[in-house]
Amino acid sequence: MNYTVIDRGDELSRSLAAKFHQLAGERGMTRNDECPNFVISIGGDGTLLQAFHKFIERIDDISFVGLHTGHLGFYADWNADELEELVTLMAETEPRIASYPLAEIELETATGKTSYIALNEFTLKGVDGTLVAQININDELFEMFRGDGIVISTPSGSTAYNKSLGGAIVHPSMESIQMAEIASINNRVYRTLGSSVLLPKHHHVDIISSKQQRITLAIDHISILRDDIRAIRCAVSEHKISFARYRPFTFWNRVREAFIGYDSQ
Repeated sequence: MNYTVIDRGDELSRSLAAKFHQLAGERGMTRNDECPNFVISIGGDGTLLQAFHKFIERIDDISFVGLHTGHLGFYADWNADELEELVTLMAETEPRIASYPLAEIELETATGKTSYIALNEFTLKGVDGTLVAQININDELFEMFRGDGIVISTPSGSTAYNKSLGGAIVHPSMESIQMAEIASINNRVYRTLGSSVLLPKHHHVDIISSKQQRITLAIDHISILRDDIRAIRCAVSEHKISFARYRPFTFWNRVREAFIGYDSQ
């Protein structure tokens, strides 16, 4: 088994990474930082996002395992004090592989097209004022948007920025993307639906810039500033992210623990 570890960089995460390497070596696991089969993320959901983008070119060949060092994360199954149990299970058992949908974003500019993949979300915001754009769904006009921005989220990312905008929480078994508005303006010229929209696989949404404008794009934690965007196409990616599960911890349990809590009495 080839593996690598990506840690958050703080003292606790670094010490856990060193401990993992020691225990993994004793169990006959092979460290391979270039071509791993398993990527162990030690930190939080942000650390796993960094790991995801670091190995984006090999996403079809990798499974991720998350160990959190703070609050419970949506991508982390393991606590810091369960490290030895995790290594033992990885060395001795076959995991169940859970695959989650991803979002693909294609930017069209005067010089060509560039594609990105997001695990959580893609956020679009105006820099010098409101964002102005035509929204097409499946190549037909849907609405004319003016407001602070637009968020396109994956099912696993639906619990993040999308939720704070009033979007729905979507189970990762549903291959879809969700479009949510950020402070839209509705008047006689610009009129939007005012609620989030869920698009299934094989559907796409085009965000067409209605004027030359500086736009901030955020693909998960990666920010890009552009002033030459003509259109942006968003759809469910053909690729998926895979997680190695060594014990049951369902999506709805994660949602409950993160937002509601649980009283065992």
